[in-house]
Amino acid sequence: MDKEIRILIVDDEKITLRNLEHILKKEGYTVKTTTSGQNALRLLNREIYDLVLTDLKMERVDGMQILKRTKEISPDTEVIMITGYATVETAIEAMRHGAYHYLTKPFKLEEVRKVIREASEKILLKKENRELRDKLGSISERIMIITQDPMMLRILDTAREIAPTDCNVLITGESGTGKELIARYIHRHSKRASKPFIAVNCGAFNEELLANELFGHEKGAFTGATPLKEGLIEMASGGTLFLDEITEMAPSMQVKLLRVIQEREFYRVGGREPVRVDVRFIAATNRDIQGVLESGELRQDLYYRLNVVTFHLPPLSERKGDIPLLCYHFLRKYTALMGKEVREISEGVINLLSSYTFPGNIRELENIIERAVALCKGESIETAHLPEDLRGFTIRTFRTSDGRIPSLEEHEKNYILWVLNETGGNKSEAARILGIDRVSLWRKLKRFGIED
Repeated sequence: MDKEIRILIVDDEKITLRNLEHILKKEGYTVKTTTSGQNALRLLNREIYDLVLTDLKMERVDGMQILKRTKEISPDTEVIMITGYATVETAIEAMRHGAYHYLTKPFKLEEVRKVIREASEKILLKKENRELRDKLGSISERIMIITQDPMMLRILDTAREIAPTDCNVLITGESGTGKELIARYIHRHSKRASKPFIAVNCGAFNEELLANELFGHEKGAFTGATPLKEGLIEMASGGTLFLDEITEMAPSMQVKLLRVIQEREFYRVGGREPVRVDVRFIAATNRDIQGVLESGELRQDLYYRLNVVTFHLPPLSERKGDIPLLCYHFLRKYTALMGKEVREISEGVINLLSSYTFPGNIRELENIIERAVALCKGESIETAHLPEDLRGFTIRTFRTSDGRIPSLEEHEKNYILWVLNETGGNKSEAARILGIDRVSLWRKLKRFGIED
């Protein structure tokens, strides 16, 4: 057993005290003993113990007083009551004041070992949770992205270095890996931090709507265009414009965007006078860059303008060490939003989530923790609060019937089909689970040749 568990034993029967001390030291615990309740209170005032075993009936200071004082000084310390005068009333009173367990003399040594082992596991879990919360707090104070992963920390260091330079940036990575967070991080550390950060999903609009969103329109430019409308590029002037899913933008729109980047000016829809702007562009895509360049979906000249600095974000499956931190980050977020008192995540849940591949990346993990907080009625998230398919997931080797390892695109297609099947063909629900908007899902279905 972990030697970090410090135990105080209080019993006025010296034989019982010696036996317990011998057993627990042999198990590897650090043990302190006393035959006096008064002395026990002095010891508790001087130092913190992880576990207290105390006899109930003692002269002057009894076990119930020790229990109450222990919980006042250190609420996380577990207390086990020992007595030869067990009654239902005293047991209920002890539990009501926070006792972990109740042992009746004469007790079996194996029973003592078992109870102490279980209490120790609970204590160690609380310690780990507290360390994770402390670590999460220190990370949150320094940066807005929760990570301790070496690769992500290097990305953040580089992002902080290039942030003041004003160069355009391209961010690649799977859906749900935090591309917009990196864009916001760069903006926050740039000279433009006090100016607007505006994000637009290029895959959410057709060409005409996107032109209107980006460039705005003049009064009377088309039917219904009564007032003049500023576009997002104009609104972002002095700040940063984040273009998500840049590869979904129509080629003709890419030409117009290229001109803005080169000339720092544009025309509103229906406009005749150029509008001058000072904008930093950060673009992102979840697609393979070389593939979209070769297919012509992304213009090379636009790519070279945006690709001054590139960041590729690793999927969550390559950042396993971040999973516990992210779990507690989302736990804190959703307990505050829902007004719940969930404080811990069981070791079983952390182990299960750390073994999962997370095809939906961080967004999927956030959904899982949000759901668990909503379902949890106690203080700790358990495996029962996880989705049923996650609780029963198994690691598989993905090979086709002819033994070939399928491509990433085939994996994506198969996963989308699986999610659609699970949602009964509900595209809105499928898009939410996949962490993309409905238009992006429609585009993917069209690209894969998937019909209704």
